[in-house]
Amino acid sequence: MARGSFGERLKRERELREVSLNEVTVGTRISVRFLDALENEEWDKLPGGVFNRGFVRAVARYLGLDEENLLSEYDLARGEPAVSAPPPYESKIPRPPLWVPILTALGILVVVAALVVGGVYGWRRYSAHHAARKASPSSVLPTQSEPQGSEPSAAGAADPSSPPFNSGALDLSVSTSAATRVRVVADETVALDAELPAGETRHFSASKQFEVTAGDSSAVLLELNGRAMPPVGAPGASGTIVLSQKDLGQAPGGNTQP
Repeated sequence: MARGSFGERLKRERELREVSLNEVTVGTRISVRFLDALENEEWDKLPGGVFNRGFVRAVARYLGLDEENLLSEYDLARGEPAVSAPPPYESKIPRPPLWVPILTALGILVVVAALVVGGVYGWRRYSAHHAARKASPSSVLPTQSEPQGSEPSAAGAADPSSPPFNSGALDLSVSTSAATRVRVVADETVALDAELPAGETRHFSASKQFEVTAGDSSAVLLELNGRAMPPVGAPGASGTIVLSQKDLGQAPGGNTQP
């Protein structure tokens, strides 16, 4: 490039945009002295080196010119070889070894297989346990056999305080409508001699007969083998009655039953 071409072009581009040197100085922070030296190609008035190139790049950017083309023209005007811009720095991330993704995939497969095997094993154990519980006879509660000599009760379990009695031909039920003292002798054996509260029911068994004594005859209701028996005595007074097999043939009103 002939001497003066670079400076003349730089000045022409600035004047075409109607920009003064002072305005370029304000926009680029380059002194007017250095700008004037660039346009007049007075290289000895410039600091030289990378500073000059920096001035050219800043002016080109401010005026909207191609920075690399203007730098090439500057180098030709100075008689210096064009300096190519260094390639941009690339931050290269090292590639992981090939065995890393392989081991990762194998680890995932092992975890999945372990979960599947554990699920199958747990399901089999649960199924076996569930089937064993269904087939186990212990799931059915055993029927507790009644001890020998216990009294069969039509209205439920006999009172634990009442003494056990032998299975025989006679079954006596004693119920109270009011509190009173009751004495029961079964086959010449005292089966009960106690104060009974209202609403109490006791059952007794004998082979031959019962002897029942009540403090309040009207408070006691007797049933022999499910049949109502006559009162023990007069209402409001104490009384005693003896019941045996022959009393089963008499209805409560005294009628003979077939």
